[in-house]
Amino acid sequence: MGTADPGNTTVVQSSQDSERYIARGIAHMKLAAAVEAPIEVAFVLMPRFTMLAFTSAIEPLRVANQLTEKLLFKWHVLTETGQPISCSNGVPVVPDAPLSSAPASDYVLVCGGVEPDAGCSAELTDWLRKQWRHGRTVGGLCTGAYALARAGILNGRRFTLHWENIPNFTEKHPDLAPERRIFCIDDRIVTCAGGVASTELALKLIEDYYGTDLMQAVMDMCLLGQIRRGEEEQLSSLSVRLGTRNDHLIRAVAYIEAHVEDEVDLGECAGYLGISRRQLERLFQRYLDTTPLQYLNRVRLQHARSLLTETNLSVMEVAVACGFGSSSYFSKVFRSHYGISPHKFSLTRKRG
Repeated sequence: MGTADPGNTTVVQSSQDSERYIARGIAHMKLAAAVEAPIEVAFVLMPRFTMLAFTSAIEPLRVANQLTEKLLFKWHVLTETGQPISCSNGVPVVPDAPLSSAPASDYVLVCGGVEPDAGCSAELTDWLRKQWRHGRTVGGLCTGAYALARAGILNGRRFTLHWENIPNFTEKHPDLAPERRIFCIDDRIVTCAGGVASTELALKLIEDYYGTDLMQAVMDMCLLGQIRRGEEEQLSSLSVRLGTRNDHLIRAVAYIEAHVEDEVDLGECAGYLGISRRQLERLFQRYLDTTPLQYLNRVRLQHARSLLTETNLSVMEVAVACGFGSSSYFSKVFRSHYGISPHKFSLTRKRG
């Protein structure tokens, strides 16, 4: 009886990898650097993960392989149990394996979504902690930082997550300070805000490993005219968002948004700007067609709605966290703005 040829097994495996990971295309780029072994990336999908964040990260890696016709990157898709999982738009995805039998990877990227806290099981966070301790680079896409925080590996690190979830995240993890950046790389912790920011993080990895020329070629294939660097803010600048370059108004809005949880004294705000309170009110009326107090309440209500959606805080606790003087006043303005009481809104969201 003959023995198996290990060399032949390697050839078969190489052929299978090429078929899976290297798509055929017309455009081609010769890669000058030698490729010793592919960079392996494990994508861990949390329940109701955001598909845009996931596909925006994986597609640049595929394009890099396709352009060079080389196995630069390999990827594996994992879920906690190995069962199919639905993303936030309802589309199901079939993973390669459960966490318990995941292949070793250079990068482990957790892709979060619209209910990140609910998806942070003990099995997932224990597994992540183990990957980190074994020297792997661990990261989060979109709201994946929730799982990293629960695993206890974000302390003292620079990291980010989607801007919409930052207020809720800091309520749950007051000892951690996420940055409102496109992406952050801090030693073996990589995080990004999700959405198309996942593409920019993937492009950064391509550039770091294989050079700027390949990164630019991948950008061209993805029809990206320009990319943002990690240190850039997630949201448009205040001047763009407000539609004005008026320095006093921009500074006033920044002041108000930074003091959502405090009792904002408009007189102090005006004094900080070096103008009178009447001038401050005229600025808001002229450029935003509202009053400073109405603007503050709108920002607080948006924050409150977010907390009621993603945390188990009571209505009273949310009222305090958002700077409202009492729960009764908070309930009144919330109902007036959203057409439902905060208590019913919270029950509806948790039931869904």
